[in-house]
Amino acid sequence: MEILYEDNHIIIVNKCAGEIVQGDKTGDEPLSETLKRLIKERDAKPGNVFMGVVHRLDRPVSGVVVFAKTSKALSRMNAMFASGEVHKTYWAVTAGTPSAAEATLTHYISTTERNNKSYASPTPKPGSKEARLSYRLIASTERYKLLEVNLMTGRKHQIRVQLSAIGCPVRGDLKYGARRSNPDGSISLHARHISFVHPVSKKQIDVTAPVPASDNLWQALEEAATSTADK
Repeated sequence: MEILYEDNHIIIVNKCAGEIVQGDKTGDEPLSETLKRLIKERDAKPGNVFMGVVHRLDRPVSGVVVFAKTSKALSRMNAMFASGEVHKTYWAVTAGTPSAAEATLTHYISTTERNNKSYASPTPKPGSKEARLSYRLIASTERYKLLEVNLMTGRKHQIRVQLSAIGCPVRGDLKYGARRSNPDGSISLHARHISFVHPVSKKQIDVTAPVPASDNLWQALEEAATSTADK
């Protein structure tokens, strides 16, 4: 876990795959509690530390996560996420090659809580919700593709299920069609960038999360995407 930005009201971290953002039935310590403890010790705070969960990432996903250090920031950030004022970009590594290098996908997603899995359909079904995202191919190796994804809606496992629906499951994502798991149990989906107007200071915030340093494929694809963008 790497701190990417911090001020009196918010803190933005680069979550490692495998970490949980908020407490769940596993009983493992979530990032919200880890950050509370870190700030209490680092800043020698005598009382309780406030740490509000603004949004979440799936456990096997890495990348940018925002937390609120004040109740004012939490309520305002919640409203900004709900109104679409926060813009997030994801990177996804896939073994499949999309039919178009750039496209917008629309599906209708249903979720089954019993197995914690979402299903994408090209047409509406009872209880389903519309899901839209856009992607573009930004780098390749001999075996893998790197897609940059922008969400237009926020549905459970949306990127994972929509990319799987076009024959491009995320690397390591056995739940949605990958042929094999990643050695560390992660999936190759990374919350790469986030941008928004600060809820209190009103300055523009733009934060980019480096890809996992221990993964050679991620490193190679990041280098390829960066060199292409610089041309």
